[in-house]
Amino acid sequence: MKARDKRQGIVLVHTGDGKGKSSSAFGVTFRAAGWGMKVCVIQFIKGKWKTGEERAARQFDNIEWHAPGDGFTWDTKNPEQDIKTSRDIWELCKEKVRSHEFDMLVFDEINYCTGYGWISGEEVATFIREAKPKWMHLILTGRNAAAEVIEVADTVTEMKMVKHAFEADIPATQGIEF
Repeated sequence: MKARDKRQGIVLVHTGDGKGKSSSAFGVTFRAAGWGMKVCVIQFIKGKWKTGEERAARQFDNIEWHAPGDGFTWDTKNPEQDIKTSRDIWELCKEKVRSHEFDMLVFDEINYCTGYGWISGEEVATFIREAKPKWMHLILTGRNAAAEVIEVADTVTEMKMVKHAFEADIPATQGIEF
């Protein structure tokens, strides 16, 4: 029996309107990788926009990173394409879980997709209940986590914005936001 078979996997949800949901998940990603776990990060929204986290992850043999998204979508010009892209990325998530290749998966910004109704919160929760191996850790990030996803999670953290540099016209800053 492998050591991971004895482990209780944890489902974490990072939600809310505050900064730090993805950053927190990526911190856990690097912590797990440091302990030799194999981690897969799948980003739903960030597409070709390069981030420091992705650059750092590429230096680890045990982190696989996917950013197939089309970019930020709250001001979308093509909702049908956003729905299709979200569904395609969700299929990738399910494939990676079913592969049993990873100790941990991060579904970055999936909560936006359930919040917009592009992927059903019940569908995500049912998949977690029925398909996630007992030993696998999952982290789901993004605003407006679905109630069904919150229900199936072991740990839910709601980030709350108190103050943000953007309000003072300070643009997104390399090394801080990306």
